[in-house]
Amino acid sequence: MTKYVSAAAIWAVASCFAAAHAATEGGVARYEVVGDAVPEPLDSLQGDAARGQAIVLDRRKGNCLICHSFPVAGEPFQGDIGPAMAGVASRLSEGQIRLRLIDQSRVNPETIMPPYHRVDGLRDVASDYAGRPALTAQEIEDVTAYLMSLTQ
Repeated sequence: MTKYVSAAAIWAVASCFAAAHAATEGGVARYEVVGDAVPEPLDSLQGDAARGQAIVLDRRKGNCLICHSFPVAGEPFQGDIGPAMAGVASRLSEGQIRLRLIDQSRVNPETIMPPYHRVDGLRDVASDYAGRPALTAQEIEDVTAYLMSLTQ
């Protein structure tokens, strides 16, 4: 028995694939800035605070400790250039934290914090990292979840 697939079915599958593929450009998820925040999770992903903490503490991946201090016992050589992260969730909303991770320069054009989910307009990027964000959409959501757990 031969089965035929209608042109409409093929078109529907192709359209879904194209929509999913179009959701990211150069590995960067689309997002909407509302005021000083990105209120919706990137790609509708749910973050995991434990994975987020691992990214924050990884001196090669997130390298957050070079500029910020975190309420993590036994973690030496924490930075003081950026604000301390203890209690950050009591000062900023989830959307505000997300935007600052994606691209702090949208909030403060004079920032020295690198954009973690932007690829356009960057200079002096190592060839291994050119054209891709420092953190994926999932990693942004994981770090956001971790930072949202820092209420005190």
